[in-house]
Amino acid sequence: MRRIRAAAAGAVTISLLTAATACGGGSSNGGSNDSPKTLTYWASNQGASIEIDKKVLQPELDKFEKQSGIKVKVEVVPWSDLLNRILTATTSGQGPDVLNIGNTWSASLQATGALLPWDAKNFAKIGGRDRFVDSALGSTGAEGKDPAAVPLYSMAYALYYNKKSFADAGIAKPPATWDELVADGKKLSKGGKWGLGAEGSNVSENIHHVFVFAKQHGADFFTADGKADFTNDGVVAAVQQYVGLMAKDKIIAPGNAEYAQNQSVSDFAKGKNAMLLWQSASANLKSQGMSEDAYGIAPVPVQSGTPGTGANVNSMVAGINLAVFKNSKNLDGAAKFVKFMTSDAEQKILNTAYSSIPPVKTAQGDAAFNTPSNAVLKDTLAQSAAALPQVADESQFETAVGTAVKELFAAAAAGHAVTTDSVKAELEKAQQQMPKK
Repeated sequence: MRRIRAAAAGAVTISLLTAATACGGGSSNGGSNDSPKTLTYWASNQGASIEIDKKVLQPELDKFEKQSGIKVKVEVVPWSDLLNRILTATTSGQGPDVLNIGNTWSASLQATGALLPWDAKNFAKIGGRDRFVDSALGSTGAEGKDPAAVPLYSMAYALYYNKKSFADAGIAKPPATWDELVADGKKLSKGGKWGLGAEGSNVSENIHHVFVFAKQHGADFFTADGKADFTNDGVVAAVQQYVGLMAKDKIIAPGNAEYAQNQSVSDFAKGKNAMLLWQSASANLKSQGMSEDAYGIAPVPVQSGTPGTGANVNSMVAGINLAVFKNSKNLDGAAKFVKFMTSDAEQKILNTAYSSIPPVKTAQGDAAFNTPSNAVLKDTLAQSAAALPQVADESQFETAVGTAVKELFAAAAAGHAVTTDSVKAELEKAQQQMPKK
């Protein structure tokens, strides 16, 4: 999924999701084709600003209207609002026809019963399930159930590094392990500049990173039967290592503990941070005036060895999915719109605009996505990325654990030690917020 969610929304998120799951969402009346000439679409904020998103999307929506006769009314929703807006819509039944969802939310939103299942019949309307790459389909809903959405944009985390900063510090190549990253970061953290940027108050970013660290420590946040397991030794070590980049290693500026609106990307573009861990950042950096020649892209570090499966996972399977509300008043038009947005031509246009990777096989094979920078992202998605837990409680997990990491960053920024005990205490609080099994 992408970028930002305000931590203050956590309690609202949990209560809304619980209510939505309990009542089966707002979809009990079913959909129809009573309004065949219009569609409403909630798009997620993918670009550097909402205005940039509108400039990207509107020409394509106009194109769809010309082809189909259906007018699409689009609203670009900030990430800080999107999940709660969706959950409110699932309980009220007053949602859009089509919407973007962060792919990590797929199973949680699927559990509300408000989204159209993508069974074989519905997939046939958009060209078939086989058009999509397997890694993207793995983040579309709970295992064994028809997907709740279809993939729209695929992304992976990478390490972006400032070439000049590295050269000035005498660093010949990007770090491949965390020990190397810390050593390089200490060389780079001087003169008011810092080795690495982070978004300490960004709940979703926190989850993405500690998920990867947990995988590298051989740990999971849920047991095999779906119960929360946030305080196992591997998870505690993972969270402590990530927050320790600020607290112990001191390669992240304390002020980053308050970042939640992509400020670390802006700092990197301005040369304030020499490294950045981010999803498909090229378009964002370009919009802020940073030349592609000024930075390099490398795989996210691992504990040792090279990226791969198991303990060498170095990214979550990031991305945006396209979903349809079951009670849409233009179900046929919604299917046509999903088919349009996932067509080869539109996949090339949209994923180029957002420097993401098409989850559609034929579009992904296009020469436009075979650049050196995209090679890192494509290799990561194919070889060393893992999907976040596709369980009904995933959204609560993101909010609870992501907020715990936020609190630990705040403690680190205030100069407090982040110890095994303090990490475990915050994770215990997070686990207590989860639904009882």
